[in-house]
Amino acid sequence: MRSRLHLPRVAALVSLFAAFVTVAFAASGFGPDGRASISGKFRNSDIVVSTSSRTAGAIDSLTWNGQQFVNSYDHGRELQSAAQFNNLHECYNPTEAGSRSDGKGSTSTSQLISLETNRNRLTSRSRMAFWLAPGQSSPACRGETAAYASPLSDIELSKTVTIGAHGLPNVIEHDVTFHVPRNYESAVFVGLTAYLPPHFSRFWTFDPNGDVLTPLTDGPGEVRFPVIIATADGAYALGVYAQEPPPGQPRVRYGRWRFDRPGPDNATTKWNCVFRVRGAAAGDYRYTCYSIVGTLEDVKSSMGKLAAALRRRAN
Repeated sequence: MRSRLHLPRVAALVSLFAAFVTVAFAASGFGPDGRASISGKFRNSDIVVSTSSRTAGAIDSLTWNGQQFVNSYDHGRELQSAAQFNNLHECYNPTEAGSRSDGKGSTSTSQLISLETNRNRLTSRSRMAFWLAPGQSSPACRGETAAYASPLSDIELSKTVTIGAHGLPNVIEHDVTFHVPRNYESAVFVGLTAYLPPHFSRFWTFDPNGDVLTPLTDGPGEVRFPVIIATADGAYALGVYAQEPPPGQPRVRYGRWRFDRPGPDNATTKWNCVFRVRGAAAGDYRYTCYSIVGTLEDVKSSMGKLAAALRRRAN
């Protein structure tokens, strides 16, 4: 005998399944669309910071006043953290958002352990993938080959991201901790790096001691003072500022790059804040970097106020 479909029962089952899926996503920290966002008001628009399951909790979107500030073409860009060890560059390069092999795909080799959002604050913990898979190499490796056995590193990253830090609505605090379970001869901790769309094309540096904004070449290379990258008209800009570590620890350096060669669909510009450690013993390495959003004048003004606030706290 042919069975008949009981439509009300089917509808109830579909509804129950949808509710289960929603709860499952909520438990993971993401919504049903696989995303999680926080926001805060600045001037006439919200600053919205978003992450996704695609990037294992790394920030892949930052918008304000209708402008996207983050280039998320693959898993090596975004607004994220990374590290390198023993001077092996990309051949020992744990990366928050994932690996080179993840490409433009919808999944990440990195593993998200936890994620929570609360209005203007996001916290996460993840296990970072190596940028290169075992046996792979790149020009940055300088003749070396990735010699580890697993595409997943044993380095974990905890971060807390807060919009409106120090009472400044366009200042985003990135409090990051690298959990390093073994000793290394040396380490480079990229507390925060941002990859921007290519129309962010003008580079600036800001001296907080003299409140001076100075044009900067696109490098590549590192400088002592914080870096800002802006659109040509200055209508949109994204800056980076870092809290100096305690005395006796390496000082922060700021890097900047322009990558035109990938082509018009994925060209990008970049800044970062970097901390270099010799004799990196097992333990936790905590750094605080700030991304600052707005017009070029907004970013300059808030960077000066942030520097003053951090000096007051240090004293």
